[in-house]
Formats: sequence, C-alpha cells, structure tokens
Amino acid sequence: MTKKIKIAIAGVGNCASSLVQGLYYYRDKTAADAIGVMHWELGGYLPSDIEVVAAFDIDRRKVGQDVKDAIFAAPNCTTVFCSDVPHLDVTVNMGPVLDGFADHMHEYNDERTFVLADERQPSKDEVVALLQESDTEILLNYLPVGSEQASRFYAECALDAGVAFINNIPVFIASDPKWADRFEQHNLPIIGDDIKAQMGATITHRILTDLFKKRGVKIERTYQLNTGGNTDFLNMLNRARLKSKKTSKTEAVQSVAGVRLKDDNIHVGPSDYVPWQNDNKVCFLRIEGKLFGDVPMNLELRLSVEDSPNSAGVALDAVRCCKLALDRGECGVLHPPSAYFCKHPPRQYTDDEAYRMLEAFIGGTWGDKLSEMPDHRRRSGESIAAEGRK
Repeated sequence: MTKKIKIAIAGVGNCASSLVQGLYYYRDKTAADAIGVMHWELGGYLPSDIEVVAAFDIDRRKVGQDVKDAIFAAPNCTTVFCSDVPHLDVTVNMGPVLDGFADHMHEYNDERTFVLADERQPSKDEVVALLQESDTEILLNYLPVGSEQASRFYAECALDAGVAFINNIPVFIASDPKWADRFEQHNLPIIGDDIKAQMGATITHRILTDLFKKRGVKIERTYQLNTGGNTDFLNMLNRARLKSKKTSKTEAVQSVAGVRLKDDNIHVGPSDYVPWQNDNKVCFLRIEGKLFGDVPMNLELRLSVEDSPNSAGVALDAVRCCKLALDRGECGVLHPPSAYFCKHPPRQYTDDEAYRMLEAFIGGTWGDKLSEMPDHRRRSGESIAAEGRK
C-alpha cells in the first residue's frame, strides 16, 4: 500500500475547488475536530493522503495556472473556507472542448461563464501521456452537466492510461453495461454515476420518500425544484443538456418509492438560475400523500446549502474507496461506493442498504457478503451488475 493517493481532475470548477480546499483544511485536524467528514480514516487513508498531480480545464483564467490559483479563479464562486492552499507545482492543462461548453454561455459576462482558452486542444494520446507521466491513479470527472462527449473522452483516456475513474456527473458510464465491462476487462475500478451531496436535495428527497413508504403513507405527487447561481446552474439553462441530469435525479427518488409514480406526478430537477445566489443552492421540496383512512397530507421543505462543499466530502470518501480497490486488485464497478455516493449507480438500493454495503466494503467483508449471493463471482460484485442488466 502506498500512502499517497494521486488524483487528476477534469474540470477545475467549484466542486474541484471545494475538494482541494478540503485536503488542506483538514490537514492539521484530528478525528475529534474533523467536522463534516463521513470517514476520518478510511482503509488506512486520511484526507491529507490525497494529492492532486494533474488537472484539465478549458477556461483561459485557469489553463496554465497552478491548481492553487485556478481553484479560486472566476467563474468559481464557492465559499473559500481554506485560503492557504499551498503552491502545488501542478499546472492546469488545456483539455478538449467537445461538448463541455454550451453555446448559450457566450451571452453572459466573463465573471459568470467560461472564457475559452486559446491553447491548442490536446489529443487523446497527449492526455493519456500526461496521466501516465504524473503517475495518476484516479481520474475524477467534474465537467459541466451535459458533457456527454467530453466525459466519454476522459473515460477513454482513463482506460488507455490504466487509471481508475470516478464519474461525478450525470453522464451514464458506470451505469452503462458496456462501459462497466470495459473497466472490468482493463482491471480498473470505476465509481459512478452522478455524485450525491452530503446533505443535498436528492438525498433528502430519497430519505423522506423511503420514510413515507415505511410508514405506510401512499405518495401521490412530489416535486423537487432547485435554484442556484453558479456556473453549473447557468449551464443548465440549456434544457437540451438536462436529459441525463433529470433522469439521474428522478430515478434516485423513484427507486425508493415502493410503487413507481406516474411521470406526470413527479418532477425532479434544476429549475432556474439566480445569479446572486452564487454557489448557494436552494431546494423546494413537496410530497403529497394519503394517510390512514385515505386522509390527505402534504409535506413542504426548504433546504439551503452551499452546493460545492456539500459534494466534496462525498468525493473525499469516493477517492479513498477507489484507492482501496486498487490496493486490493478489485476492478469494474464498485457497487457499494457507487450505490451510497451516487444518484445513478448501476443498481439502486435504499440508503440504509447502501450504507451497510459501504461499511462492509471498507472493512473488507463485502466479498464475504457476495459469497452468499447466487452466481457469485468475486470481482467487485460482478454478479450484482449482471443481475441489474437483466
């Protein structure tokens, strides 16, 4: 086991900023004062054991800059909770644009949107070489929502470079059987798709939906409306980029509802861009149902969170779980981390089930649990993936 976990980041936006800040914010803390971290020590690894060794972006204010400076550059607008990130000696490289930039972004001022860099876009071979030269072990996908081509480009690079992949956005890679099989064949682990926040709209919606089911309340209608002012919400004004995002968030709720709601009775998804909110995300959630005797009831909730730090703690654990898999020689989709950390894993579980699976995975007993399942094959829950594809 090597002590450092070497990661590369595709997309140095607000989420990447929060993650990198967190690596240094918790550097001098102990388990007793590590507020907000789900697992202080995970498989022998601490947050400070994660090291950024490569990064890619397409904004001219970030490309060519040290990661330390790029994470605080516009249009990033997340909370700065650790301003003393050191110089990392890691330069942000130009990445391929592909569909990582939405045309409507040109309509907004420089502080709110991307400013495309003039640098030549790299080939796949060049990105692969950079990953290999930096000794990257895990590549994190933090591209904008709707970056289907660009996400698959980086997934291909991960396969060719021999590095693990964590897909934090709603492009279906880990949950696509063809991609899952390719990572298995390359003996590489993958976690995905679409990271859940630590305490965000979707996880809250799921928990409440599961509670209704367990308490015998029939859900008739529900919505989740979200507003925010960061670049991600601006990007999502292009509704054509939202198809996979809405599918990911909706299925995360439908999967725990017990009885599937008709499409007209459930609405889950980003709703609007409010510039002055910056990285603050506000969720308005409503569930209508019927109690004993068909008596109607409804629940309304308003949740306000800083969006990017809310996912960084989850990514912190995902990285360390991926490293555990590398240490153990496990490959393919890591089902327990994917089920607990992501909105659209290959197979959905309740959050209670996913939590127990995750703890077994971390403790090294997940394989024992798999052996109790039919058609067992020990490679990272392959039998579960096969069952989910039927």
